[in-house]
Amino acid sequence: MSHIAVERNRRKQMNEHLKVLRSLTPCFYVKKGDQASIIGGVIEFIKELHQVLQSLESKKKRKSLSPSPSPRPLQLTPPPPDSPFVFENVKELGACCNSPVADVEAKISGSNVILRTISRRIPGQIVKIITILEKLAFEILHLNISSMEDTVLYSFVIKIGLECQLSVEDLANEVQQSFCEDLTSVMN
Repeated sequence: MSHIAVERNRRKQMNEHLKVLRSLTPCFYVKKGDQASIIGGVIEFIKELHQVLQSLESKKKRKSLSPSPSPRPLQLTPPPPDSPFVFENVKELGACCNSPVADVEAKISGSNVILRTISRRIPGQIVKIITILEKLAFEILHLNISSMEDTVLYSFVIKIGLECQLSVEDLANEVQQSFCEDLTSVMN
């Protein structure tokens, strides 16, 4: 087989694989049809699925242990320096605030915040989170809601307002408190 035929077959196979990847990925992850956009969207989708898996596993562990009513301490989590998805000119800081009710993660990247929460489905919870974000002078650029059975993942991309004086830890804690309010109202 000639080199040209081999290369043609390789490109055909790559295009078929990209079509399959695009069909398996929700449409809002892949904005354009070019190869880089498809691969980038698939990476983001896999990251979110991985986060849901980790949260479900930690939720399962918490259920098997005696659940503690107080949130875990906040932890700063800078990205690993060898991560292929960290750009040199972008610094990321993050905080996690977890409780038996919900896991909350906030990451600052440039002038945006990526906020993710995972919890059981709570009616009206998304409205509470949006209200808190608006009260704290954040502008919501993107919201994604994913659910599986009784679990829901809210993913926000938020622009930091000029008047915002909040740390990433405080943001995660504020959002976590909205979940804890539901827990105290159910217990009373």
